[in-house]
Amino acid sequence: MTVLKIARMGQSVLHRCADEIPDPTAPEIRRLVADMMDTLEDADGAGLAAPQVFVPLRLVLFHVPAHRASGADDDTPEALTVLINPVLEPLGDEKEIGWEGCLSVPGMMGAVARHTHLRYRGLTLEGETIERTVSGFHARVVQHECDHLDGILYPMRVTDMSMFGFAEEMRERFSAPADAAVD
Repeated sequence: MTVLKIARMGQSVLHRCADEIPDPTAPEIRRLVADMMDTLEDADGAGLAAPQVFVPLRLVLFHVPAHRASGADDDTPEALTVLINPVLEPLGDEKEIGWEGCLSVPGMMGAVARHTHLRYRGLTLEGETIERTVSGFHARVVQHECDHLDGILYPMRVTDMSMFGFAEEMRERFSAPADAAVD
């Protein structure tokens, strides 16, 4: 397969709404997913959205590493998930601030409030429906990736700019985790 180039903040593909995928079983979608998997592995990220590789389609990949999961029933380690045409439904108004980074905003990190519990649904590569209720890091990574489908990068969600900056300085200043990068 192929490691794709990652779009960086400022690229127009990252600032528009992505298009629905009419046929999730199409061979070109399967090829795109394979290339995105290679790209995600090469970048050592937790997630990747199609717009980040210059493809404006509603498709995300993500996983929940064991060291990021809280162990709650709805926040356990999760193998790589492919989610096509996702829909998110927050479950309540509770939000939690957490550190995020992004492959499209390299070297930076910021504190972002995200819904703590949500339900998401979408399609698999086989066209089957996937639906999960999640919390913790799982909820955070899904929200971060799906923001890319709506032209939103995490710095747009940072409300306190003193909590946004170069990752090295943020880690030193705030004891932020070294693996705060979400995608």
